[in-house]
Amino acid sequence: MTQWQMILYICIAVLVTILVRGLPFLVFRNGQAPSFILWTGKRLPAAAMAMLVIYCMKDISFGTVGEWMPTLAACVLTVVLHASFRKMVISICGGTALYMILLHIL
Repeated sequence: MTQWQMILYICIAVLVTILVRGLPFLVFRNGQAPSFILWTGKRLPAAAMAMLVIYCMKDISFGTVGEWMPTLAACVLTVVLHASFRKMVISICGGTALYMILLHIL
């Protein structure tokens, strides 16, 4: 891939990102979205998180403690942090940090 191709791909990615992010503001100018859009907006974050949890836990092997303990402990800590602080950044960073630490210790 040449340098010009890379620059072109980056420009296309930037334009598509701007379009996707700005399109709802153009379509719903008065600030009133249809009820289906509002319903989806309320439920989609939880559905996405559930899908990520299932994806992360699908390959857990219960052979030894070192194989399943980091994942389970990180998930529990993530839930506890989110229930305590309701800040997604704290929840994700705390769970990831514990997972990485336990992965290297165990």
